[in-house]
Amino acid sequence: MPGNKSSVALTQVTEWENGAAARREDYLAVEEPLEMRAGRFSLGVTLRTPGDDEELVAGFLFSEGIISRREDLVALQTPRANAREKNLVRVKLGPKVRLSANSAAKRFSAGSACGVCGKASIAQLRRRGLRRPQAASPFDAEILCEMPSTLRAKQAVFGRTGGLHAAALFDRRGELLVLREDIGRHNAVDKVIGWALLGGRVPLSDHVLLVSGRGGFEIVQKALAAGIPLLASVSAPSSLAVQLARELGLTLVGFLRGRRFVINAGEECIAASASAPVAIP
Repeated sequence: MPGNKSSVALTQVTEWENGAAARREDYLAVEEPLEMRAGRFSLGVTLRTPGDDEELVAGFLFSEGIISRREDLVALQTPRANAREKNLVRVKLGPKVRLSANSAAKRFSAGSACGVCGKASIAQLRRRGLRRPQAASPFDAEILCEMPSTLRAKQAVFGRTGGLHAAALFDRRGELLVLREDIGRHNAVDKVIGWALLGGRVPLSDHVLLVSGRGGFEIVQKALAAGIPLLASVSAPSSLAVQLARELGLTLVGFLRGRRFVINAGEECIAASASAPVAIP
């Protein structure tokens, strides 16, 4: 992503410091709309940072329940020749996917900050039949504490702009498998899930998803859809996120900073040693 010029914009700003003002150049994270279309149906519009668009679309369609498996996604096409369609991904869905005129366009249009605003209640998610995620054994607390520094070190565009969220997928040994940045944390998560879906890696049992910022309801439901057993964030979760995690068996960790974190749900999934005490609310 560091080489993706479309994700960063150069601008002129005035910087005030210690009573003096000066003009200088600065970098901004790019925010543009992306439309997803399947034939004559719009599947939604989201504001995102350009880059990894096909992963974003694949992850979005899967995590929001429009498709339920990799085979439902026959093809993804990003038009190149037509400049007016640079923010469009065309999707070909399998014959078992049924869309209607009222399908996704209004229900799934989203801003970069909030994800699918006002979407799904927990009752609606129950009807999707999401399974409880599986982990072969508890995750090591010491390894978990090392993940935020790895994530921060790899946030190339954030380092230039200070304006992007990140989502990263780790295995239980703490190895970073993929990291994606976006102006919306839910988009970053969808890019990670899309990467896994397109690579035939879903469900992501025995993996950890780490997100910058807070762990909100929309992030929890996306992790559950991908079969991820442990979701961690560097900030606080929301009350609805905790409720959903506890009901559907996701281990939810917040305030993962340095050698401290708080387990809001699923404490049995984390192995704590005497040298790494675990705070349980």
